[in-house]
Amino acid sequence: QVQLVESGGGLVQAGGSLRLSCVASGRTFSSYRMGWFRQVPGQEREFVAAISWNGDGTYYADSVKGRFTISRDNAKNGVYVQMNSLKPEDTAVYYCVAESGSDYRHQNSWYYWGQGTQVTVSS
Repeated sequence: QVQLVESGGGLVQAGGSLRLSCVASGRTFSSYRMGWFRQVPGQEREFVAAISWNGDGTYYADSVKGRFTISRDNAKNGVYVQMNSLKPEDTAVYYCVAESGSDYRHQNSWYYWGQGTQVTVSS
């Protein structure tokens, strides 16, 4: 059983930056694939980024490539996403996720989800 708790969301101006953090419980955290999804009210959850268990592989949605960077620190049971050059269309609730199936871009492939943290980007 894994519990994920996100933090770091807030209000930021367009062009600004935020760093989201996720802390996970569970003794096998270091072996999990981790990632981030986001959701705008009334829309489906959208894949943002994912990272392999050892951090060697990272994957990004086209919409965030070059702006977002996912990382993890297994010693701290943490996964992070640095979000730069934020745009109003990045406004969403961001969810930390863990343990994907074969297709990490689909929300149904992830077993564990955090409660979400709100990111609002103003123009």
